[in-house]
Amino acid sequence: MRLAGKVAIITGAASGMGQVAAHVFAQEGASIVVTDVNVEAGEQTIKTIREAGGTAIFVKTNVAIEDDVKAMVATALDAFGHVDILYNNAGIMPMDDGSVTDITEITWDRIMDVNIKSAFLCSKYVIPIMMKQKKGSIINVASFVAFMGCTVPQDAYTTSKGGMLSLTKSLAVQYGPYGIRCNAVCPGPIETPLLRALWTSEEARNLRLNRIPLGRFGEAQDIIYMALYLASDESSWTTGAWLTVDGGITSNYF
Repeated sequence: MRLAGKVAIITGAASGMGQVAAHVFAQEGASIVVTDVNVEAGEQTIKTIREAGGTAIFVKTNVAIEDDVKAMVATALDAFGHVDILYNNAGIMPMDDGSVTDITEITWDRIMDVNIKSAFLCSKYVIPIMMKQKKGSIINVASFVAFMGCTVPQDAYTTSKGGMLSLTKSLAVQYGPYGIRCNAVCPGPIETPLLRALWTSEEARNLRLNRIPLGRFGEAQDIIYMALYLASDESSWTTGAWLTVDGGITSNYF
């Protein structure tokens, strides 16, 4: 198994891609710390991991609140004794995002809190553990939109994901001497209920789909298996990388 003996903290792991990551990482031998604000879904996630023979605990955590994050990391350390992987997956893309001229300050701050402040706080408390261990892998979930503008803007979300790219580079440089790697995965459009809600018609769906050279929207597993590589020792000489998994959309002029 590719993650045998490792301990992984996965934020936002009660649903969506975080939940898929929790299951895949557990199947590959990692002990999982599932963090989320949704207690019912979090408990169900660890239940299914355990039923499949894996090891997991759930810690209710608002990753935008420092005391919550500090307590969560302490719980992970008490439970397993070490932390090898930090998967900064938690993120939101609310419908009230838009252009800077339209969105409210409340919306901007909420997106920044969940999408980028959470990565700062989790890294703040996990990195000292990894420094003592002289090893660790931090995986930040960014997005293809960090590289591109869009005529249908999501300026707060886009800015937060650009911040994830910059944070990735900085952490890779600072903590590489301690054996800590930090990389970003940049997903393209993943077919989720949230994405489907943006389609007002089949024409609107095809307008987006036609931009993707591989001819389909992504699935959660497309992203998770890249993250699995970054979490494993197979990527021991990979750090500071922005790995785009997007079906080719960022390569397509028109």
